Amino acid sequence: MTTRRDLILRELGLVQWRLRSAVAAHPPIPLSPVSGQAPAAGDPPSAVSGPESVTAAGERIGATAAMDWRQLEAAVQACTACALHARRRQSVFGVGDEQADWLLIGEGPGAEEDERGEPFVGQAGRLLDNMLASIGLRRGQDVYIANVVKCRPPGNRVPEPGEAAQCAPYLERQIGLLRPRLVVALGRTAASNLLRTDASIASLRGRVHDLRGTPLLVTYHPAYLLRNLSDKAKAWEDLCMARDLMAKLKAGQDILDC
Repeated sequence: MTTRRDLILRELGLVQWRLRSAVAAHPPIPLSPVSGQAPAAGDPPSAVSGPESVTAAGERIGATAAMDWRQLEAAVQACTACALHARRRQSVFGVGDEQADWLLIGEGPGAEEDERGEPFVGQAGRLLDNMLASIGLRRGQDVYIANVVKCRPPGNRVPEPGEAAQCAPYLERQIGLLRPRLVVALGRTAASNLLRTDASIASLRGRVHDLRGTPLLVTYHPAYLLRNLSDKAKAWEDLCMARDLMAKLKAGQDILDC
């Protein structure tokens, strides 16, 4: 049976477990965090900051699964598992009510988030706050906000699969600690990583998905809405659906069986 850890290791290109002694005798070839290819002969070691070894990755996943909030935040701040850490000013762990019913997950930090260490603080963050207010919610009150990756990708590009896979244990543990009633994926990157799909936002929104027993809805990322004002009406429909679903969940209805 394929486990969550198997999927994460597969994304990293680490698909075969070996005993610690075997790894020491035959260390795995580091992969480039950009291309996912083995470095060319003669490349300087400093030019490659590849994924962890099979053993190290497995140990990190196992350790993360047992962490509390403060331990997890410290682990994220100290993380050097992928190349994104090299250019960050600081990691962006997440923010909000650690007992929230609502979990909103975006893509990754931008320039302002990297500067301040908090997700969604720029223009897109202001729009997100307005979106929350439209359905009676406030940042930090019964709402937690996180991202797929915790460090800013260069030029605010989309996180690469290997980068998202390195951060996956952190996000997985945030979900486990929070145990939200409802998850809202903001944008295609969040949706594709959470649901393991390449489907479009148009095909994913408007219905309830199952995130390992937790209902999940998909809507547009606020940054996308700033560039595509015509889709704000669709986002409003998604928010209304989320509000109605939460009311049913709090009333004890099992949405995933509907």
